[in-house]
Amino acid sequence: MCGIIGFLGGDFTNDQLSNAILEEMSDQLVQRGPDSAGIWLDSSSKIALGHRRLAVVDLSPAGYQPMTSGSNRYVMTYNGEIYNSNEIRNELIKSRVTLNWRGHSDTETLLAGFDAWGIRETVSRVTGMFAIAVWDKELEQLTLIRDRLGEKPLYYGWQGSGSNKVFLFGSELKALKKHPQFINDIDRGSLALYMRYCYVPAPHSIYKGIMKVEPGTIVTVTLQDSEHTTEKYWNALDVVRTGAESPFEGTVAEVTNDLDIALRKTISQQMMADVPLGAFLSGGVDSSAVVALMQAQSSRPIKTFTIGFSEAGYNEAIFAKLVAGHLGTEHTELYVSSQDALNVIPKLPNLYCEPFADSSQIPTFLVSSLARHHVTVSLSGDGGDELFCGYNRYLFADKLWKGLSMTPASVRKLVGKSIKNFPAAGWNQAFKLLNRITPRKFNGISWGDKLQKGAGVMASHDLMSLYQQLVSNWQDPSAVVIGEGEHDQIFSSDVQLLSDVGDIQKMMAIDTISYLPDDILVKVDRAAMGVSLETRVPFLDHHIFEFASKIPLAMKLKHGVGKSILRDMLFRYVPKELIERPKMGFGIPMSDWLKGPLKEWAEELLDETRLRSQGFFYPEVVRQMWSEHLMGVHNWQSQLWAVLMFQAWLEDNM
Repeated sequence: MCGIIGFLGGDFTNDQLSNAILEEMSDQLVQRGPDSAGIWLDSSSKIALGHRRLAVVDLSPAGYQPMTSGSNRYVMTYNGEIYNSNEIRNELIKSRVTLNWRGHSDTETLLAGFDAWGIRETVSRVTGMFAIAVWDKELEQLTLIRDRLGEKPLYYGWQGSGSNKVFLFGSELKALKKHPQFINDIDRGSLALYMRYCYVPAPHSIYKGIMKVEPGTIVTVTLQDSEHTTEKYWNALDVVRTGAESPFEGTVAEVTNDLDIALRKTISQQMMADVPLGAFLSGGVDSSAVVALMQAQSSRPIKTFTIGFSEAGYNEAIFAKLVAGHLGTEHTELYVSSQDALNVIPKLPNLYCEPFADSSQIPTFLVSSLARHHVTVSLSGDGGDELFCGYNRYLFADKLWKGLSMTPASVRKLVGKSIKNFPAAGWNQAFKLLNRITPRKFNGISWGDKLQKGAGVMASHDLMSLYQQLVSNWQDPSAVVIGEGEHDQIFSSDVQLLSDVGDIQKMMAIDTISYLPDDILVKVDRAAMGVSLETRVPFLDHHIFEFASKIPLAMKLKHGVGKSILRDMLFRYVPKELIERPKMGFGIPMSDWLKGPLKEWAEELLDETRLRSQGFFYPEVVRQMWSEHLMGVHNWQSQLWAVLMFQAWLEDNM
């Protein structure tokens, strides 16, 4: 895993200065690549490439970047892993291409492919995770490429004006900001999106003029055109639609066998490394499946890692330990205190160099830190929910819409308004009276907060608008963000490509191109890279995604429980009783922390005078929510955390 950086255009009259700028930009990515650094410049073409290396495969200098192809036509800086590198090499050898291999790095493999087949064709043959910047000397053209499902980040955009206009690109925003032409101008449309989702969805970034390369996309740019073009070389929505049109027709047992074989192959590829390797293990379905198949293919105990919390309802470590014991892994667990978690918060604005408010970022950083003391690479079970229907909200949204759609919209609006007029605390108190006659699994649920959120979806005009409200942290960002409205987003555009796909599959697909790359994968990438740990995600091998898209929903969702086919496969390796329990997530007791140890910190960031002078949020709205949260009138933890993470980021980055 590595960090990449570069720029095209701008003032190249002073080579020494250009070198200094590139080095300063590269230094911001040192944790992504602590093992070595490299730069390459061509003043005549006004192109500069930089690289920070975390050596995982081919630790020798033969893997150093930026690297030039054998033909001398292409120069590349690249972040990621190509899992079928050996297969591609063999294909190149069979095609009788003249090659003089310097080492066994996948960087060299990619460049050899570019020479032989061109960039587009090579990328289509690749299995892996990657963010690539390659300069074509012959065409004087820069090409940026991001992997199919968005595991690796890549930002880009034009900055400056006139002769100083420059095209910047790199793994993280903090590196781009070191270029003297960077314009530190916050995009309020992106801020509104952030308040809705707790992340800034691609292709947008928090800064005006800076974009994210979307998953499965190629961006090309030349200095002469001063513009860029984008092209999809792989589209997850097309895969979902194709899978729905041509589903598997085999039995559950046959599909389970095929899934086992496919995942084994993928995991075997992703276990290849020249450094110590392990896996995150929560004890849930997804991580347990990955670890089980790792251990089944290893003669040594796999190193597994988990963290635990003493707070009830937030601790999965006990389940992970049981799974690890059954599989025979070399398991390491660490119980962390609330203070350990709180100590992470000052690090977050630098780790996540644009606002990011998924509070599970804190335990993710802690477990990454734990793993890094023992390994350099760790596999994770991310992606299982999106591929195999794991989120409870899919079934909930589907049932809710079927019920709501039978009631006129005018009536639904009236009911929603009535629910909102009764405070959440009142609803919670009312439901407490019913605890004695309701199943235990429903006890402790904040029904008032759920009803308040549910009220916001009552007037939805279709399932997808309802689903957007359900996944919205802030259902109406214009009520709190001063200025521009939200940018266009997937719920108003891409969803139209799924008109012939079932409703639940449609929600899974939308999460795959939004929540997964822009929240889950961002969370893991930045947390892990913050401690120089490479993470790999077997479920996001595009072959696995294509396989899963052909599995009928009836094999994924049975009796109201998701991931059925994945569970069937897992139970070949792990007893059912070790896995079957309610989904917990990876959370922290944020509501209580805001009232306790974080209260002083939050109060400073939410100061009315500060909010008013900054001019991003309506102070009266934020202050009212803060007051209601402290008094226990309403649990606004998610909304407040979004404001706080922006405020902390603003303090650190402006």
